[in-house]
Amino acid sequence: MTSQPVEVAWFGALCDDDYEFLGVPEPHRASSWPHCSDIVRTADRNGFDNVLLPSGYDLGIDSTAFAAAIATHTENIHLLLAVRIGEMWLPQLARQLASIDQFADGRLTINIISSDIPGETLASGPRYQRTREWMRGLRSLLAGEQLEMHGDFVDLSVTPPRAATVNGTCPPLYFGGFSEDAKDVAAAEADVFLTWPDTVAAVAATVREMQDRAAGYDRKLVYGLRTHVIVRETEQEARTAAEQLISRLDADTGAAIRSKSLDSASVGVQRQAALRDSATDDGYAEENLWTGIGRARSGAGAAIVGDPDQVLAKLKAYEDAGVGAFILSGYPHREECDLFANYVLPRMNHAPLKPRWTPSR
Repeated sequence: MTSQPVEVAWFGALCDDDYEFLGVPEPHRASSWPHCSDIVRTADRNGFDNVLLPSGYDLGIDSTAFAAAIATHTENIHLLLAVRIGEMWLPQLARQLASIDQFADGRLTINIISSDIPGETLASGPRYQRTREWMRGLRSLLAGEQLEMHGDFVDLSVTPPRAATVNGTCPPLYFGGFSEDAKDVAAAEADVFLTWPDTVAAVAATVREMQDRAAGYDRKLVYGLRTHVIVRETEQEARTAAEQLISRLDADTGAAIRSKSLDSASVGVQRQAALRDSATDDGYAEENLWTGIGRARSGAGAAIVGDPDQVLAKLKAYEDAGVGAFILSGYPHREECDLFANYVLPRMNHAPLKPRWTPSR
């Protein structure tokens, strides 16, 4: 697609988010070691660069435990482990992450999640301040440095764990959020800023905004897009597959699924709802961008839908808008992984990201 490679990742479906028909759960697609490891191993065999291992509390299985296990069952794919900030003791989390990176021979990447933890509610400002402090703390400990921090949430003087990452540095930190507090933390502390599906123009505007914010800290970020895909040999087949996906979904079931997420009231989720409301009667917010998935999902709620050429062109449009990493998924996840790998992935210039950390001033 371009001389500059992009990262192309798949999705591990650890949070009971796999369906043939949205809103109709099937026992064999519930999150489990056999099912989720099959998805991740399939993505590895298919040549994806990375795989997101999402984290939930009420839903699915534990992402950290899964990452430790799947590290020894994969060969090339990186593991983008979602970590909910505040759920663990910071030094112990650093030790776990370093150990998993060893198991994966240096293939660990980290998705920082700043949502409320179970049983606790914090206002946006304090919650993101906690995230900022934890990100800085993880960087120090995973780089083998003494941590001296006396902040609002981290008050520690601690040596790094003996367990160290393969490269002796902190793995890349991926982070997303759309509130003012979240964007400031991302600009100052993240390696990769993640955004959810939106129109190409809106994604380009987000990239420009975050470039300006990062420049204020003398930093540069990589920009990632988390979106679903539905690719078939023809556009009509892809559109038919999209309609079939929601053909058994009723409004009450969709609302119940969306409300389960701890992030269901976030600014990003509100934007996904607005995108869905702005779409045409058949659910398209713009050419090949279908919002029907958002009827039963609180997070990323749109899919790129079309034939291989159309899907490739849409990805290229986002790439031209500044996106350097894609985190893709589709329903069912294993089957759509095969389809995308067959029709689109070989035509992309892709490789794992290795962003260079630039500290905030």
